[in-house]
Amino acid sequence: MTEYVWPNDPTVLAKLEWWRDQKFGVIIHWGPYSRLGVFESWTLCQEGDDFMARPDPWSDDPDGYREVYEKLPEGFDAPGFDPEKWAAACAAAGMRYVVFTTKHHDGFAMYDTALSDYKSTNTPLGRDVAGEVFDAFRARDMGVGVYFSKADWHHPDYWVPGRDTPDRYANYRTQDEPERWQRFAGFTHGQIEELLSGYGPVDVLWLDAGWVRAPREDLDLPGLAARARELQPGILVVDRDVHGPQEDYRTPEQTVPAEPQPFPWESCITLGPFWYTFGPGETYKPAGEVVHLLCRIVARGGNLLLGIGPDHTGALPGGVHERLAEIGAWLDVHGEAVYGTRPCEPYESEDFVFTRRGDTIYAIGLRTDLDEVRVPVSRIPRSVGLLGHDGRLDWSAEDGAVIVRLPDGHRVSHAFALTLT
Repeated sequence: MTEYVWPNDPTVLAKLEWWRDQKFGVIIHWGPYSRLGVFESWTLCQEGDDFMARPDPWSDDPDGYREVYEKLPEGFDAPGFDPEKWAAACAAAGMRYVVFTTKHHDGFAMYDTALSDYKSTNTPLGRDVAGEVFDAFRARDMGVGVYFSKADWHHPDYWVPGRDTPDRYANYRTQDEPERWQRFAGFTHGQIEELLSGYGPVDVLWLDAGWVRAPREDLDLPGLAARARELQPGILVVDRDVHGPQEDYRTPEQTVPAEPQPFPWESCITLGPFWYTFGPGETYKPAGEVVHLLCRIVARGGNLLLGIGPDHTGALPGGVHERLAEIGAWLDVHGEAVYGTRPCEPYESEDFVFTRRGDTIYAIGLRTDLDEVRVPVSRIPRSVGLLGHDGRLDWSAEDGAVIVRLPDGHRVSHAFALTLT
C-alpha cells in the first residue's frame, strides 16, 4: 500500500485535527434512484456484480433500463423531504458532521448546478437539495462534507452516446481523444468550483469513483485540490482509494482496521443493509452494536461515518430515528470518553477498549452484565470514576490491574466508561 502523505499546509493540519476530534459523522445517500429502490447509480453499470443487477423487467435490456433510469427525475417529488428533521435527528444522535451526495456516478446533481440541466431543481421537487441540507446541518453546528463522484455516466464526454458502456470507465481511450477528455475534466472542475464557492463553508471534499485517476483518467487532482483550498482554506480533500497527497484521510468501506493505523482514517458503514432506504421492512443494526462499533473505531484512532438515507419520499424511517435517538442517549452520558480523544495502550482487552485525553484514560467496558471488573493498567491511577455516576467507587490495584466494584443498581445500556486519572 502506498505510504500515507501527511499534509504540509498548517491550515489543513489544523482542520485534520479538528476532524479527528469529531469521531462520529453521517453520510447520506439520496437521489431519484430511490424511486426504484436500487443500488444507487450502480444498476447502470454492466460489470455483472450482484449489486449492479437491473430490476425486472429490464434485467436483459440495458438500453431500455437506461432510458427509464434517466427519466426518473420527472417523477421525483419527495413530499417528505425535510432537511431540518434530518439534521435534528443526526445532532441528537451525537453526530458531528455530515457528508452528503451532491452527485453520484449517474451524474444527477442534487444541487442547482449551472453546468447541467440534470439536477434536482429541474424536478417536481424543484429544490436545491444539497444547499438545504448543508444549511440545516450547519444550523446545528455540524461540519459539512461534499460527496462528489468524479465519474459521470450521464455526461456525453464520459460515456459517449452510441458507444458501448461495458464497465464503469469512460467508454473511450482518453489519450486518443484528449479534447473530449479535457472538456469533461473542465466540466468536473467547474461543478466542484460551484459547490465550493456557492454553498457556504465546507470542511471536506469527499471524492468518490476511485477508478477515475491518472494515467487512464487524469482529472489533474493536484490542481483541483489546490483550487479547492483557494476557495475553502484548510478544506480536507479525500480522493478515495487513490493513496497519495490528495487523500488527507483514508476511508475503509464497510470494514474496520484490526488495529490502530499510523494515519487518519474513517470507516464508512451503513446502519441498515443499504446506503439509503429501499423500502419498508428494512432491518437496522441494534443501537448497542453501533455503540460498540464506534468505541472500537475510536480506540483504534478512527472516526465512524454512519450511512443512513431517506426513502423515495425524502423521509427517514421510524426505525432510523429510533436507532439514532438511542445512540445519542448513550453519547449524552459517555461522550467524554469518545469526542476529542486519542488511542492509548493497551488499546483493547477482552472486555475493554481504551481512549485518552490528557492525563485521563477512559476504559470503555463493552459488557454491562458484570458487577466487578478488572482493568489492565501500566500505572496505578490516582483516582477512578464512572461516567454517569457521581459517587465514589470501590476500587483497588494489584498485579498491573485495577479492580473496580461497580455500584449496586448502576446499569447502563450498551457500555460503561471508567475514568482513570
